[in-house]
Amino acid sequence: MSMRHLGRVLFFALALTACSDDPRPAATPSAAAPGAVKPTAGIIVAMGDSLTAGYGVDETEAYPALLQARLHADGHRWQVINAGISGETSSGARSRLDWVLDRLKPDIVLLTTGANDGLRGIDPKVVEENLLVMVRRLQTRGVVTIIGGMKMAGNLGADYTENFAAVYPAVAAATGARLIPFFLEGVAGDRRYNLSDGIHPNAAGYQRIVEGIYPTVVEAVTTLPPANGT
Repeated sequence: MSMRHLGRVLFFALALTACSDDPRPAATPSAAAPGAVKPTAGIIVAMGDSLTAGYGVDETEAYPALLQARLHADGHRWQVINAGISGETSSGARSRLDWVLDRLKPDIVLLTTGANDGLRGIDPKVVEENLLVMVRRLQTRGVVTIIGGMKMAGNLGADYTENFAAVYPAVAAATGARLIPFFLEGVAGDRRYNLSDGIHPNAAGYQRIVEGIYPTVVEAVTTLPPANGT
């Protein structure tokens, strides 16, 4: 599939992401895997929009739940909390970051935001500033950050697309945060990994996302000391 076609698919995906209503209470993040083993190693909070929240799939099929299950299966006793809010921009994420820090007390934040900024044509510099502020605030609280990179459609023009894509590696380079270059790598634009609307990831798509991000997450959790000292 050409990058041009992939860009168009992602553009429409983001449009529906911004406008869709998540059936779960958006303001109340919940543990990704109800009834899962009580964590003894630490907490990962997944922040983002409906791509994180898991629009259109069961909560247990969204990537935070699948990530927690994979970590537990490999002996990493970490809890993963789904703090995704459908339609959220990077400014919205920035505005609630202190709440996330104070209430959820993460050791790691997996931050995937900015897609809805791109949809609205917001200056990439705004996204970059918001990300920089968030990552630096997390670092001052001793929280490790993993940035999930996003890409925009060519419909917005080559300059915008390139400037937007450059935001994520620039923030990672400036802060030392870990980077997942494209969160939807291998999923966007592929009918096998999306719902019947051809837009949102299905359960198989989220499994593929976890496969892509897992090495970065494991590298982070294995370099942090256990929260309880064990």
